[in-house]
Amino acid sequence: MSDQSRSARQRRLSEIIREVKVAAAERDDVVVDMRDADRARLELLAQELEPVIADVPAQDDQFDFALSSGLQPRFWIDAVAHVHMARDRRTYRFVRDTRLGRTLMSETADMAQTADAVSRYIAERIIQRQRLLEGDFEAMRTSYETEERSSGRRSSEQRDRARHERADAPTAPSAAVTNALNSPNSQAMAATERAQGINSRSLLVSFIWFLSGCILGGLLLMASFADRFLQQ
Repeated sequence: MSDQSRSARQRRLSEIIREVKVAAAERDDVVVDMRDADRARLELLAQELEPVIADVPAQDDQFDFALSSGLQPRFWIDAVAHVHMARDRRTYRFVRDTRLGRTLMSETADMAQTADAVSRYIAERIIQRQRLLEGDFEAMRTSYETEERSSGRRSSEQRDRARHERADAPTAPSAAVTNALNSPNSQAMAATERAQGINSRSLLVSFIWFLSGCILGGLLLMASFADRFLQQ
């Protein structure tokens, strides 16, 4: 009895697992069919835009024009803008990702209107790029002219400064000497030198007087000896 009930449960479980697998496969088929349908609609949009894509300048590499696969196929215009199908699988949604979030550029079931919106976006991007390039060129030229003027101004200022330095060079030592002479240390040294000079002169005068006295005394002694010798 127990073996029969166990086998019955096993049979029911195996049947449930098989039913789940079949249902999952059917859902996968539906998802694949829906994805293929979305991709087919996006391919039709890409074909509608082929004349516009062909007119894009070859040197303009900001556009992708690529159809990506996945759970939600997308037709990429550039790195930030793409077209995908809405949940009803009939409406084209043209969106653009920005720093403030996703912006809806166009949402309609009419493929021609979506193509017009994409074409206008492509034209705006091309014009924006041209303006940026022209602005960069103007900015570079303005920067070069400004740099040339500033370098010429710096060169003239350097020449004027060098001329003034050469003109002021002879007067600089005299000013330095004057400042040195007017300093307290210089005045003290000068007073010391004057005192030393006075002392030296005093000693010299004293030595001269002493030497003169010695000579005069010697002469007087010699004269006195001579008188005594003559008296004898």
